[in-house]
Amino acid sequence: MSNKIDESYRIALSHISVAAYDGDSFKKRMELRNKLKTLTFDGCDAFLSAVRTQGGFFMITEDVSKNGANSRRRQLLRVGGGMFGIPFFGSSSENSDAQAATPPKQKGQTGPTNEIVKIVNGMKRRRLGGSDIFVSELGLGTQRWVSTDFNAPDKDLCFQFMDEAILKRGVNLIDTAEQYPIPSDGKRASEGDTERVIGDWMKDRKVPRSDVVISTKITGGRNVTPRNIQKDCEDSLKRLRTDYIDVYLLHWPQRYSPQSNWGQSLKYNLAYDTQSRKLLGDPTSFEDLCLAMEKLVQQGKIRGWGLCNDNAYGLTACSRTAKMLGTTPPCTMQGDFSILDRKSEENGVAEAASPFWENTGFMAYNALAGGMLTGKYLEIPAALDDPDRTRAMATQARPRGRMDERGWGGTLYRYRSEPAQEAILEYNKLAKANKMSLTELSLRWCKQRELITTTLLGHTSMDQLKESLDFLTRKEDLSPELMWEIDRIHMRNRLPIFSSYHVGKDWYGEGEIGEPIP
Repeated sequence: MSNKIDESYRIALSHISVAAYDGDSFKKRMELRNKLKTLTFDGCDAFLSAVRTQGGFFMITEDVSKNGANSRRRQLLRVGGGMFGIPFFGSSSENSDAQAATPPKQKGQTGPTNEIVKIVNGMKRRRLGGSDIFVSELGLGTQRWVSTDFNAPDKDLCFQFMDEAILKRGVNLIDTAEQYPIPSDGKRASEGDTERVIGDWMKDRKVPRSDVVISTKITGGRNVTPRNIQKDCEDSLKRLRTDYIDVYLLHWPQRYSPQSNWGQSLKYNLAYDTQSRKLLGDPTSFEDLCLAMEKLVQQGKIRGWGLCNDNAYGLTACSRTAKMLGTTPPCTMQGDFSILDRKSEENGVAEAASPFWENTGFMAYNALAGGMLTGKYLEIPAALDDPDRTRAMATQARPRGRMDERGWGGTLYRYRSEPAQEAILEYNKLAKANKMSLTELSLRWCKQRELITTTLLGHTSMDQLKESLDFLTRKEDLSPELMWEIDRIHMRNRLPIFSSYHVGKDWYGEGEIGEPIP
């Protein structure tokens, strides 16, 4: 090799896998970029060959030269991943003598998301993102456990739910949050009580910690700071009576982001974002977020982390920032998903979460659309929508579910919008034609979607829980023909929960969480 090509190899080998975003590595990247400006055509080839041979990655944040060997330098930029430092996962036909090496797995990546790794008592368990965390296809949703709702399960019933699902039926995932239960009043129920119930059950039943996957959440928005991430996680650990959390989630983004999952405007509002930054300051950066989560990973307090109620931008920004820093990337997104709400399949989230890109799991919640997909409101409308006010008052006095209450009923209008109810009627007709209930159709459909790792379900009775378990363990897949008929209804009623006749009546629609939480 010429001296110039030898120098190219030396530069490449000295900078491969430089990923930590600190002063020292920043200087190295600046040094690398300056040296690349001097490389000849052959020197660029040598640099590429060294990167491929070693299976590492490097970072270049701008074009390295405006003249001379431009095509090779552009190739360096592509391999280096530009801003985010994307790993090089293959080799071109050039330099075939350097193609034998296999790049090492990235930090926090052990396999493809949603891979079925085992079956326990008929319940499949899937890999969550690229992590080594395996979760059951049904997870216990706990938002209303021991809450002040009229039909909220009390502590004894919550214990029975966990006994049935975890000790008998192969479920291993419990999803909760520091903010749960919702609603709470600070007297009969307080925030954090749901975590306490889970911790008490694990202690009382002497359940091996490794038999349960616990995901919990830090309250989102400006509460998400490095200090609060540490403190809130430690507080959750105390309430849960455990020394580690499997998956630690942001309940909603640390930044302003249109919360379309709540039914508001899909439009990003620059003026609102600008004003909120003036009033509250800038949100926690993606870099600080990833570093704070990595600190918890290194301390052994969490196994993985993820996002909730976010979008494709948030998922990709977090994942790529983590890869740039050399920290553990998010292993999951949690979001609203049902036969009525398929936005995550069509707004970039499913593509971003793919094993080919960010390799991220997806936890679906509200798979039964707040109870609308159980069919209980088909014959008599929810109390808030019933034109027969005498009947509505009687229904409110003996509510069938959340939709009959003033609190939750107002919050969950999106599932009762006129377009949503038209779609529900069509899905119910299709379910009957195939000799199943609307609930069964909805849950089995959800389980089969490529995006979905696990479906989180809340229950108010043991019968409900057993029915869900049966639907998700004892049934074969829905036929391709039936899945296509569901798609046809979807095409006629596309994302109906975003079609509202109440705009300007129930909320302002600025693109933030505006619906009241009871």
